[in-house]
Amino acid sequence: MSATQPKVYVLHENLDWTRHLVTWLERNHIPYELWDLSSGSIDLQSTPPEGIFYNRMSASAHTRGHRFAPEFAQQVIQWLENNHRVVLNGTGAINLEISKVEQYLALNKVGIQTPRTVAVLGKEHLVEAAKELNIYPLITKHNRAGKGAGVHLFNDAEALDTYVNSDSFEEPVDGITLLQEYISPINGRIRRSEFIGRKFLYTVSIDSSQGFELCPADECQVPKVSGSKFKIVDPLEKQQQADYERFLNDAHLDVAAVEWVEDAKHRKFVYDVNTNTNYNEQAEANAQVFAHEHLAAYLDQVLKAHYSLIEN
Repeated sequence: MSATQPKVYVLHENLDWTRHLVTWLERNHIPYELWDLSSGSIDLQSTPPEGIFYNRMSASAHTRGHRFAPEFAQQVIQWLENNHRVVLNGTGAINLEISKVEQYLALNKVGIQTPRTVAVLGKEHLVEAAKELNIYPLITKHNRAGKGAGVHLFNDAEALDTYVNSDSFEEPVDGITLLQEYISPINGRIRRSEFIGRKFLYTVSIDSSQGFELCPADECQVPKVSGSKFKIVDPLEKQQQADYERFLNDAHLDVAAVEWVEDAKHRKFVYDVNTNTNYNEQAEANAQVFAHEHLAAYLDQVLKAHYSLIEN
């Protein structure tokens, strides 16, 4: 083992979404280092430092001017894994983070229901694809998104046609737009279930009546929006929790949020998996549960367990 003290290395591109974790790492005296992958370089013949690596790369990096940060993160993660480093939210996670198509296929593979979805490359094909789908209301969304990018609700074909052929059409960063069956929430609220170490922590209920910007981070919030938009609620049903945890294990997702909706017939659909998960401070303060505290403890546990095994 290297004489250098092993650390938790946090791979990210947005300090605003990382500083809350840093607070708990420092409070608990956990050695760490931040790797900002919004730019940089790697020497492919070099050996990574000793430690564990936690990937927090976000699909929405391009909205902050970091267009190719996810692609660079993929290369860094592959380099780390090739050198037998522990990477939490490794290759499997970064691939799912930047593609909702891959998410839905992985969810369906283990029997988790998702809304009916068609992936379309090129906006000139959207109207015709919507005719074939023939489901209204429907929503558009970007395959690589984050922060509700490209999400719009349409009640009829005319409204969709007008949007697609207007200057307000939002081009997806990877060229792929999704047409998706809209699932109306039974009570106007969608759910976001948080998992750390592939184990359920809590579910937050989110008021969706004010639009599709449902990022829970404080930095995402619209001023003067009621604090009741985010609320930590009852645990998941036993089978639902088991299904989601099985999915996380199969997909090698160590830290993630599973976003789902329940319709009037009590059917549950997963519509997003967020591996760069954020937490809402006000909701956590009200419930007195702090996910970053649990996350820091989990990273410390993995760090200590891994290097204890090496030393023994």
